[in-house]
Amino acid sequence: MFTGVTGFFGSPGNRDMGERLLNTVASQSIRHLFTRSESIEVSIRCYPSSKILQGAIDGLQMQGRGLLIRNDFPMEEMSFQTDAVALDFSALLGGKLRLKQPTQAVAQITLSEAGINQSFQAKLVTKRLENLTQPTLTEVSGGNPVSFKEVSVELLPNHQIRLLAKTDVGGGELIPIAMKATLVVERRRRIIFSEAQFEEDRIPPELCDRAQTLTQALADILNDMVDLDRFDLDGVTLRINRLETQGKNLLFSGYAQIDHFPDT
Repeated sequence: MFTGVTGFFGSPGNRDMGERLLNTVASQSIRHLFTRSESIEVSIRCYPSSKILQGAIDGLQMQGRGLLIRNDFPMEEMSFQTDAVALDFSALLGGKLRLKQPTQAVAQITLSEAGINQSFQAKLVTKRLENLTQPTLTEVSGGNPVSFKEVSVELLPNHQIRLLAKTDVGGGELIPIAMKATLVVERRRRIIFSEAQFEEDRIPPELCDRAQTLTQALADILNDMVDLDRFDLDGVTLRINRLETQGKNLLFSGYAQIDHFPDT
């Protein structure tokens, strides 16, 4: 049987078929990283194909569009590309993609402005913005718990964003807040809202003093919240080298540490 499998992968006429098998299994495994995906294309380089019998491939490339993580966090696009990878050949025959050892890949992610705003409605995010009792906030609200609602983001050139929200300070009073900030990567995994600037021209004059305090408080909360480790995929850890705003998209480039792929 082993000789037959060797002959199958080694035969010139079946090399493409062997790579298609690899691509199919890899696509099924990677698709399970996401709650939903519009398209996932996987290309595995392995020449000669018989190398797969030793669990060796030359590299794996993935391109995905319309991806959703944890039901609430959309990505327009995600791609990664590895160098040589060691696979478990017996698992492959069983329809599973199993790594013999962790591997790293160059990764790129594109988030849309609309997708970022959708993420602000996720329970994982809203629960950290509601019923807050930090002294800085309760001094403004007269002791009432404070909640930030209707958070929206506008992407601007040069890594900048504009953030708008309404602050519920109790008693039915909503105080609007507005700020501009520069997005900065910290420790390759956290996104910091740096150089936050209160935009008082967007706020009624009689509310400006309280709105400014609330704006800075929200910036501090977000700086403690946007951490990639909170959104890791199953078996894949993402790290960022750089980011940039490009029109209505936010682009990240970095790497992915891949420990394992989910079972199909």
